[in-house]
Amino acid sequence: MSDLSRRTVLATTAAAGLLPHAAFAQTGTPILKRKVPQTGFLLPVVGIGTSQVFEFENDPAKLDERKQVIHNLVAGGGSLVDTAAGYGTAEANVGIVSAVTGLRAKLFLATKFSSRDSREEAEAELKQSFQRLKTNTVDLQQAWNVTNPNFSTAQMKEWKAAGHCKHYGITSSNDGAYDALAPVLKRERPEFFQINYSLGDRDAEKVLLPLAMDSGAAVLTNLPFGRNSMFRRVQGKPMPDFAKEIDCTSWAQLFLKYNLSHPAVTAVIPGTDKPEYMLDNLNAGRGRMPDAAFRRRIEAWWETV
Repeated sequence: MSDLSRRTVLATTAAAGLLPHAAFAQTGTPILKRKVPQTGFLLPVVGIGTSQVFEFENDPAKLDERKQVIHNLVAGGGSLVDTAAGYGTAEANVGIVSAVTGLRAKLFLATKFSSRDSREEAEAELKQSFQRLKTNTVDLQQAWNVTNPNFSTAQMKEWKAAGHCKHYGITSSNDGAYDALAPVLKRERPEFFQINYSLGDRDAEKVLLPLAMDSGAAVLTNLPFGRNSMFRRVQGKPMPDFAKEIDCTSWAQLFLKYNLSHPAVTAVIPGTDKPEYMLDNLNAGRGRMPDAAFRRRIEAWWETV
């Protein structure tokens, strides 16, 4: 379901001669990396989210396909894989894929625990994540769906000090949580902040993105395709002529480069279960990026679509 609209758009635009074959081509140009402000770690700007697309059981064909997705991520210069204890079987499947491919050492592995957990529940969830992911440390541990303005990152700081995680952060994908997130960002100054943001949903840039930047948080943007609603919106339409000015050869690249051109954004984590889409997404981390004036140009165009 997650890639249906994208597949339809690609098929129709390709048939119309509007999508160059190079859309899926992996170039030799290195993918852009950005610094995590509080630690100095250099993170490739395009990763992958695993909600829904890695949620399956006892399906060798899907497992093989996801292995190729992760292989393409790493071969294309990426490393960030974002999952969660609450994503059904996704966390366990990420663990299987990272183990059988031998790529764990090349992955920046991020997971999450419920922000509503008690201290004991959070500890249990962390141990469960380690078992599923077949590891004894993660690169990023995040509190999932923070809605309490008094949420504390103290426990995650303890985990970092103990070597259980290399970075810590907070997340949300819900506009209704924005008022609660702002005081947490100000007070806790997490190393990472993950939030829903896209060309079609720019509410986060009003307060949260500037605040995250001021707080020194690396920003990951989830739902950069608006749960595929953006592909549905452009279905049957030609790509704008200006896309070539920022080296975009697909809708996905245009949408992702818009996110990446925001000064607060460190990396994007679109979900996909298709190896070719993984390569296409990675190309958003190459070539020219929109500046502030170009972003306004993209926004004005979007309002006409």
